[in-house]
Amino acid sequence: MTVVNVHEAKTQLSRLLARVESGEEVVIARRGEPVARLVACKQRKVRRPGRLKGKIVIPDDFFDPLPEEELKLWEGG
Repeated sequence: MTVVNVHEAKTQLSRLLARVESGEEVVIARRGEPVARLVACKQRKVRRPGRLKGKIVIPDDFFDPLPEEELKLWEGG
């Protein structure tokens, strides 16, 4: 864990963020007293197109017009 003062945190924010992204924890102190802690946020899962390929089957009639009765229900009738 790294401890930095407020002035250093303001002038070195980009570098401190890079260290936090790599897993380090940074504490910001004012006059030697810890005030805040910088920690990495949860990483978003990377979305990969095509992950469900072969797992989902779309029937051939998927884009066919709806039956009149069902269409009325969708349109609030």
